[in-house]
Amino acid sequence: MRRLLSQLLFAIVLAPLAACQADTEQYKEGVHYEMLPEAVSTSDPTRIEVVEVFWYGCSHCYSFESNINPWSRALADDVNFQRVPAVWHATMGLHAKAYYTAKALKVLDKLHAAMFEAMNLKKQKLENQEDIATIFVENGVSLERFNKVFNSKGIEMAVDLAMKKQERYRTQGTPEVIVNGKYRVSGRTAGGNESMLKVADFLIKKERATAQ
Repeated sequence: MRRLLSQLLFAIVLAPLAACQADTEQYKEGVHYEMLPEAVSTSDPTRIEVVEVFWYGCSHCYSFESNINPWSRALADDVNFQRVPAVWHATMGLHAKAYYTAKALKVLDKLHAAMFEAMNLKKQKLENQEDIATIFVENGVSLERFNKVFNSKGIEMAVDLAMKKQERYRTQGTPEVIVNGKYRVSGRTAGGNESMLKVADFLIKKERATAQ
């Protein structure tokens, strides 16, 4: 009886360790995710930051919305979810300005979806400010208010910061997920968009355990 109890206690002690080891082996650095050579500062050091790097013209990003939206809403309070628009050329810079303009005007929930739909469903290229303004006006923002914010210094600074961040994130495509300024996860490394979020969950737990 004493031997049986000892075996049970031994199994109970080893079970969490085995689970942890299995979890560690499930996703490997250099295979499923990349550890950045230099950590990028986060907006709130008291929380674990998760950043989605995206572009409105990216069909994969548009499809990813159905995965990442419910996932981000279910994150624990110690996780801070952010988005950073990718900018590789001037037109993408306009789209990034649209994102930060919508955020500044507090209409991001509505305009984020509208921008994605315009480029992916309606096949609009949105190559100039006037095209983007039309979408904002259609969604209840006055043209005057849009133009004022879109062309403001604050929006220019936000886009400039996004460009600097994506360079330090070593962004190679969209969508990508950056966990706590330390890890980069892509669909290619993770094995698909949905798997990116599983790897992100793993890295969130990793960061949470490190902080304890």
